[in-house]
Amino acid sequence: MSVAVDWLRYAASRWPILLDKTGEHLSLVIVSLGLAVLLGVPLGMFAASRRSRRTPVLAVVGILQTIPSLALLAVALVLVGEIGPKPAVCALTLYALLPIVRGTVTGLDGVPSEAIEAADALGMTRWQRRLGVEMPLAVPSILAGVRTAAVIGVGVATLAAFVGGGGLGEFINRGLSIYDMRLVLLGAIPAAALAIVVDAALVAFSWGLRPRRISEAGHWRQRLRPLAIGFPTVLTLLAVGLAVEASGTLRPLASPKDQPIVIGSKKFGESLLLGEITAQYIEARTDLRVTREFTLGGTLICHEALLAGSLDMYPEYTGTALKVIVDGPVLSDPKAVKRIIREGTERRPGYDELDLHWMPPFGFDNTYVLAVRKPMASQRGWTAMADLAADAESLTAGFEPEFVERADGYPALRSQLGLTFGQVADMEASLMYRALADGQVDVISAYATDGRIEAFDLQTLDDSTGFFPPYEAAMVVRGRTLTRHPVLRDLFDDLAGRIDDAAMRRLNSRIDQDGIDAKVVASDWLRSEGLLPQN
Repeated sequence: MSVAVDWLRYAASRWPILLDKTGEHLSLVIVSLGLAVLLGVPLGMFAASRRSRRTPVLAVVGILQTIPSLALLAVALVLVGEIGPKPAVCALTLYALLPIVRGTVTGLDGVPSEAIEAADALGMTRWQRRLGVEMPLAVPSILAGVRTAAVIGVGVATLAAFVGGGGLGEFINRGLSIYDMRLVLLGAIPAAALAIVVDAALVAFSWGLRPRRISEAGHWRQRLRPLAIGFPTVLTLLAVGLAVEASGTLRPLASPKDQPIVIGSKKFGESLLLGEITAQYIEARTDLRVTREFTLGGTLICHEALLAGSLDMYPEYTGTALKVIVDGPVLSDPKAVKRIIREGTERRPGYDELDLHWMPPFGFDNTYVLAVRKPMASQRGWTAMADLAADAESLTAGFEPEFVERADGYPALRSQLGLTFGQVADMEASLMYRALADGQVDVISAYATDGRIEAFDLQTLDDSTGFFPPYEAAMVVRGRTLTRHPVLRDLFDDLAGRIDDAAMRRLNSRIDQDGIDAKVVASDWLRSEGLLPQN
């Protein structure tokens, strides 16, 4: 009981932002559901009109439903070309088509033959019969499909945060990044409640539209009474969703100099912290407005958003850029790495007007390390990464999905060090450390500056051969942004070299272990460095 009370107090302390994110979530669902109805019902009518059309139409929408939601979001991001609600709405609309199309087809197939014969006897044309007789009788089945699509949409919309779409998924992402179950529940519980409310509203609406209830109601007021529960609720949900959507999209046009600086970050705590430090320092030293688009997902999502102009900057790592962005060779020399990524990003073909510039590094090197439990390392004599080769086939590794696929990650461990583990589990960074400490996995791909290494009493294995390239953290900024606001270069010079590895571990520990909000940690650090005035 005390745990529930504590969480309710925590939720109450975040009530304003919870309402805001719930509104964003609802807007994604309502707008995408409306678009899916506008597309799905005519498509269902088209499929139901002829048997030859039914199979291919249902097959296509069925294939869309089988695509993993994250993959569909990534495809929508590429198609739309920018982060934010648009790719999320696009993916959610496609995901909602199958139940609506299938409900329409099923409803039209279930129209009694007597009704069709009566319509023909009255001399109705094909379309008069379809719209005046068959579609009204098919409404309950169509609404059943809409209900299914709505509930699915509420759940899938939590993933919109990976592409900057907002909504309750932002709490879940942040909570997973810092292993804070209060934040995870702050996103999950309202999402579940929202699914119940939306489904109940649609149930009431469909109940009021049942032909039997309407026919049994005598007076016109009695006929409207069954709709009194569902119809206002649906209208309210629609109005709230459209209002939130409009507030986010119908902004007054501004000159380039008046436009806010949009700072992005990946979905883990350190990236979020660097973005927050940069945002607060810009706000403190200039009159520029800053928009935060944090916890966006992986490297390519942030990078493509930068190229598309949806972001002005985000924190990146030189080693990551070397392999993921410019596909360069694995090098241990930091200067050579910087030279290659600058050549590959500042003069990228096809992006002459969107040239990217690497600012001076923050001062730490968050390279990959392999981490194991100390007792196991002592028992088996592991001190270096190569020592794992003899036992690799009997070990279970927990790696981030990106590390599993990257050329400088697990593929290189296999080919260069002979580390072919018996089992490899894809895991979120927030879960890897605890899974290792609890004995669920034997080795993980950790980060050198992660405070959880010390918190869970883990041992990192030596990389004296320079297997992993340097991962110096720095802001990547669009050339146009620097041209509009040249003062930014001076600000990045102020931040350069101020955070060493030990300092970054302490800052990360405050976020990951102590559960302190990144805004507070960033503000405290800026004040400790004399970059913000003391309170």
